[in-house]
Amino acid sequence: MSINGFFMAITHFLEYLSLERKYSKHTIIAYKNDLNSFQIFCNLEFENQDISNVNYPQIRNWIVSLVELGISNRSINRKVSSLKSFYKFLQKINQVQINPLINHQPLKVAKTVQVPFSEKEIVEVFKINEKDDFKSVRNKLIIELFYTTGIRRSELINIKISDVDFNNEIVKILGKRNKERFIPLLKIVQTSIHKYLNYRLKINTKESYLFVTLKGKKVYDTLVYRVINNYFSKVSAKVKKSPHIIRHTFATHLLNEGADLNAVKELLGHSSLASTQIYTHSSLGKIKEIYNQAHPRSQKN
Repeated sequence: MSINGFFMAITHFLEYLSLERKYSKHTIIAYKNDLNSFQIFCNLEFENQDISNVNYPQIRNWIVSLVELGISNRSINRKVSSLKSFYKFLQKINQVQINPLINHQPLKVAKTVQVPFSEKEIVEVFKINEKDDFKSVRNKLIIELFYTTGIRRSELINIKISDVDFNNEIVKILGKRNKERFIPLLKIVQTSIHKYLNYRLKINTKESYLFVTLKGKKVYDTLVYRVINNYFSKVSAKVKKSPHIIRHTFATHLLNEGADLNAVKELLGHSSLASTQIYTHSSLGKIKEIYNQAHPRSQKN
């Protein structure tokens, strides 16, 4: 494959990720950066400008160089995964016969424990006194929706007003790869949405999205993250305070109260049960408590 052919292949690959796989813009940029990084390495180390013509030992040299640069194993695995996906695409369009990464084993990554917020911390965050204005009502609703639906940050940002169905008491969520799911809305959340919408009417905006800024623009990632971090910093000493931790908290609290794992899987929008099972580890404390209370041989006080 020529140099021009290689760049065309990358362009087609990124179009494939965008149009067929429905990957987000940020994910596509990450893929592009990873491939460019490897291309530069091949050019400098092996004077090979065509990454469709490299072998696994050369890829291993790249991986070693990333380790020596102090890049985490998790990040390296992501970069290699990008390259592996690209080779799969090249096979699909008959540009290469063999994927040199077909037998590659990812680097070992230490499991990070995601510590959910406690029920007490959740109660305390909703007790925080705020002004009764657009911004405060919006921010509280953001927290409330995260905790009562378990949705992702990108999913919350992309909720449209038309996605909220008060008659059926549900909200439509557009998940990864444009997969739709419907999540029940508690009465208390519906009340909060109505209150927020009344304030939203006073904002000069033409946006169809539910959550907007004071200037009438669609809310963005860093704004939502700041809302969560600012509020939970007042009630929690945990290091990580993010929308994902609330999602983790949502799943953990449901499982602690006996929710069915499959039901939690559907609410979270997971494609496989294995993704949901990680949350069962956080529920072991509750399981042990129930076990000690119920088993005849336990030492009850």
